[in-house]
Amino acid sequence: MKNTHLLGGLTPDQFLRRYWQKKPLLVRNAIPDMQALLAREDLFSLAAREDVESRLITNFRRQWKMQQGPLNALPLTTRKNWTLLVQGVNLHDDQADQLLHQFRFIPDCRLDDLMISYATHGGGVGAHVDSYDVFLLQAHGQRRWRIGAQQDLRLREDLPLKILRHFVPEQEFILNPGDMLYLPPQYAHEGVAVGECMTYSIGFRAPTWQELGEAFLAFMADSIELPGRYSDPTLRSTRHPGAIGDQMMDAVNRTLQKLASTGADREIFLGEYLSEPKPSVSFDPHPNPLGVRQFAKAAARLGIRLHRKTRMLHRHKYMFMNGESYLPGTSDRSVLRRLADDRVLDASHLARASADLSESLYRWYLDGWLDLQTTKSFQKS
Repeated sequence: MKNTHLLGGLTPDQFLRRYWQKKPLLVRNAIPDMQALLAREDLFSLAAREDVESRLITNFRRQWKMQQGPLNALPLTTRKNWTLLVQGVNLHDDQADQLLHQFRFIPDCRLDDLMISYATHGGGVGAHVDSYDVFLLQAHGQRRWRIGAQQDLRLREDLPLKILRHFVPEQEFILNPGDMLYLPPQYAHEGVAVGECMTYSIGFRAPTWQELGEAFLAFMADSIELPGRYSDPTLRSTRHPGAIGDQMMDAVNRTLQKLASTGADREIFLGEYLSEPKPSVSFDPHPNPLGVRQFAKAAARLGIRLHRKTRMLHRHKYMFMNGESYLPGTSDRSVLRRLADDRVLDASHLARASADLSESLYRWYLDGWLDLQTTKSFQKS
């Protein structure tokens, strides 16, 4: 789905150099003839599911309220000033997944998900900032955006939402279907629906260093091996029983120095961390799987593709899929890198797979991580 309009005539490199994490970009007609990918009723059905993250935000009688999903009952669509947010729609709909893939000029390890915001007239979530980059693509109706590069990011403390205490807009736009607004992190903005509308938000992952640090410590804890127990056969009596002696401190220092991580440790951690699906994501084993020989024959004829929920990354000699790491043989690395980059493998590339890799592909097929290219198993969650 190559789209030369997406960045307003800019190449990805030009966009990244001039705008990415620097300043906003408004693109008129980024996707010509844009139409909503999901009907309103289909979006409401997603919001009612346990495995879908959703929120209802209302501003009735000037009182902000937020309700977490699943949402089995929503206000009437004729009532003003309410918004439904549905996260990760790309995990549940092929068309949304294909739209998200238009932004894969950004690495998958940074690309997060596609959120759909449905709003009735006047609906919005208040003036706020995001901690990550975002593309705001208008899919249906109109939305008025006001934006500003203010330094005062203090929040109101009396609300269930993170709404700025003082919002000073500098620019204002009305987006029509197909128009798109890019905003860098920490750029203040407020979107208000003009009539009924849907906006698609393409968001990006930006974990805090604290989150990464805590996750890395947990990762290392699972691989620590320190045999033995502290002992001190040369211990001597002390006149200061409340003190920690040098003998114990030296022994602890020598032992804990063994916990220093290697570059390989950090590569494996980051690959597993970034490829780990969100907690709400689950895979269904294939309901009517082919046998191993039948699968091999069908894959050799049709090719395979990753399930839209599957996250697959690579780094040097390592491969990562859905939170697991692999160290394939040299001959298989190019095959798996192509699968991670293209998310499909045709018959000619599959023919290069070793017996071990073919066995892994079949196991991933059984687990629902991938499937044959022509099957319809991806059309439903």
